Amino acid sequence: MTALAELDIAVEAPWPDNGWEELAGRVCQAAAQVAPELANPRLLASLLFTSDAEIHALNREWRQRDKPTNVLSFPMLEREDLLALSPDGPPEMLGDIALAHETCMREAEEKGVSIHDHAAHLILHGLLHLAGHDHEISDADAEAMEALEVRALALLGIADPYAG
Repeated sequence: MTALAELDIAVEAPWPDNGWEELAGRVCQAAAQVAPELANPRLLASLLFTSDAEIHALNREWRQRDKPTNVLSFPMLEREDLLALSPDGPPEMLGDIALAHETCMREAEEKGVSIHDHAAHLILHGLLHLAGHDHEISDADAEAMEALEVRALALLGIADPYAG
């Protein structure tokens, strides 16, 4: 199963360009296997690896939360429109994802996992948000989204981040 037609990736300081494009491509493939709506070949998305300062500014401007966070997602399609999207036609922008370096590094260290594994989880989390999944609606929605994440991460050989 293929995934997004294109994932535009920008890597900014302080992220070292360290295989992020290949990792993001693998995450997209795994995401498409657990969330088939992400397999539509018309979909485009952007992924920004940036600093906590940039994420803080984005979070304040777009979410009215005055703090950095690990990942932000900015969907550009409603879930109903995504599910109804024909595989034929012009490219369609799914949305944007941004990851914060310092927060991701700190969280990976706290969890005892590699930055690559943690970033993979956050990219996946962002993609699922772009597809209309939301863990903040209800406990059932949170459990369903986590189950998709666990299944996709297992396809990548990454342990369940919610275990124990």
